[in-house]
Amino acid sequence: MTLYSQEKLIAQARQLAADYRRAMGKPLPGISSESAEFDAMRPLGLGPRPPSREEAGYDAVDPARGNKRIQIKARTIFDEEKGGQRVGQLKLGLDWDSVVLVLMDENYEPYEIYEADRTDLEEYAAQSDSRRAKRGALSVARFKIIGRLLWDRTGGRDPEVWDNQSD
Repeated sequence: MTLYSQEKLIAQARQLAADYRRAMGKPLPGISSESAEFDAMRPLGLGPRPPSREEAGYDAVDPARGNKRIQIKARTIFDEEKGGQRVGQLKLGLDWDSVVLVLMDENYEPYEIYEADRTDLEEYAAQSDSRRAKRGALSVARFKIIGRLLWDRTGGRDPEVWDNQSD
């Protein structure tokens, strides 16, 4: 049993990270990725990766879609006007089925969550002339083109994407 709820700890970590960035002029390492996992799991109904799979190429599973294996990536956007934001390199050599990208504002609060399937990402990498793309690195803008919006701060979750009750 823990004294603090996960939600309260994540909220405090976000505040600390935002204050740190304003005071020091640089981001506090690790906050984006840790809070992104929390932010993706709750609204999308994901479960954590089994503890025995620590070396796996994924961070969460989706029980509603046959335990689909999902990498979770984060990007904190401090300046919307500034282009060239990049997604962390994908783990192409490991097992996973899709990537969820959590976009956060300057206060480390999520505002959009996208998902792209592995086959679509691999197809893009194969067709691209970019060496970065072939290694699994791509821009946030490209990820948004390849993927689909699952959740946003104003509208919540897209029920069509995650509806496992359809025919």
